[in-house]
Amino acid sequence: MWLGVSLLDFGRDSADLNRGNCYFGGKSADEIGRLMSLYDKIFRKPAPIRDLAALADFIDQQAAFLVQKGIYEYSRARAGHYAKVLFREQTFLEAVEQSRWRAYPLGLAMIGELVEGVLRPHALDEPQRSANSLAVIVLSVFDRYPLPTGLEEGMWRGARNELALRLDRIGLHPAKPAMDIPEPLAKTYFDLMPIHKSLRGSDFPTIKSYLRVTLCNIHDELTQRMDAEAVSDLLRRHTGQP
Repeated sequence: MWLGVSLLDFGRDSADLNRGNCYFGGKSADEIGRLMSLYDKIFRKPAPIRDLAALADFIDQQAAFLVQKGIYEYSRARAGHYAKVLFREQTFLEAVEQSRWRAYPLGLAMIGELVEGVLRPHALDEPQRSANSLAVIVLSVFDRYPLPTGLEEGMWRGARNELALRLDRIGLHPAKPAMDIPEPLAKTYFDLMPIHKSLRGSDFPTIKSYLRVTLCNIHDELTQRMDAEAVSDLLRRHTGQP
């Protein structure tokens, strides 16, 4: 059942016709519209990334996706048959909420480095200037969000400072392949899982592999959607917010 309409449910009572509803193949016009909207979302190609605002949105969305998907899927896998029960427990939901917000700056760091690596060949003779401009954009994405509930202000401010340091170091080494980007952050991310340490066992390689594979997929999407030359040109001229 998607959007309240089953894709397999094409039978409707004929009495609905007498109520003045317009139907096509058993669906009302309203339901058809909702289904068409759903199909559009599924099959429509994502919008291209040609400006810094679109780039900032991509970084935000992919950083959140990267860290949240891992947290939710790992928690469900570890809980096994008790996953549904666990995800109804308020204390666990609060732990998940804290985990995903504490992991979000790590996601921004990884996606930021991924983007920088794709753009570096287009930075001409100003790679550091472009990297600095990208860091400003990534930090502006972090600043979109107020202090998350349950986190101390000092911790959140410290997370931003650490993110800024990581972004500053990106340009000091050759661009990494997407699959190598999680290497320095994977253990920190794993330690944020809302599962007790005694239950995690030897799962770290699994989480690390998840990050590597997911970043490769995000890299593929980025290279297909982004006009790298146009975005690089905007980065070189960037002086403020996206």
